Amino acid sequence: TIWGNEATAYVPNIVPVELQSFTAEVSDYDVKLLWSTATETNNQGFEIERMSAGGSFEQVGYAAGFGTSTEPKAYSFIDSDLKGGSFTYRLKQIDFNGTFTYSDEVNIDITLPLEYALEQNYPNPFNPSTIIKYSIPEDGFVKLAVYNMLGEEVTTLINSQQKAGRYEVNFNAEGLSSGVYIYRIEAANYTASKKLMLMK
Repeated sequence: TIWGNEATAYVPNIVPVELQSFTAEVSDYDVKLLWSTATETNNQGFEIERMSAGGSFEQVGYAAGFGTSTEPKAYSFIDSDLKGGSFTYRLKQIDFNGTFTYSDEVNIDITLPLEYALEQNYPNPFNPSTIIKYSIPEDGFVKLAVYNMLGEEVTTLINSQQKAGRYEVNFNAEGLSSGVYIYRIEAANYTASKKLMLMK
């Protein structure tokens, strides 16, 4: 199988999968890969491979091909919850007979947050669970806990050493009664708190 435009219909026994585009875009800590083909012949599918800086390629996903098609086809894949760093992606296109070729590589950088942040939970009000997001610019001990309006701790969500990065925690308030609660983060150089509302 040949990438690009080298193959033509006049050459026998050549089965092109013609890749038109291959791009990567960053959204928070997810990388979205987009690629499209102009034509496909015997295309079993694409293995998506990722390499971290200084590492080697490893498979992180798979997208089934359309076999044989003369219609343009679009593909997408999301690589989720990456920590900061530099990453390289490539596609390994595999034919039904097992032959394969690699696409060109695309590079992407994910930058770590530069400041502490505690975001408003979502959804809010909620029942019975909600998402709390926060970010820390340096490695350190982090405590994230929920308190009632009397200041009593009702649950501890995080109480551990964490690497710099952006985090997302699912808080399930199944055993708590309806009302307003406070969630509070404590880190080395930062504390913050916000209200959340449980409505059952």
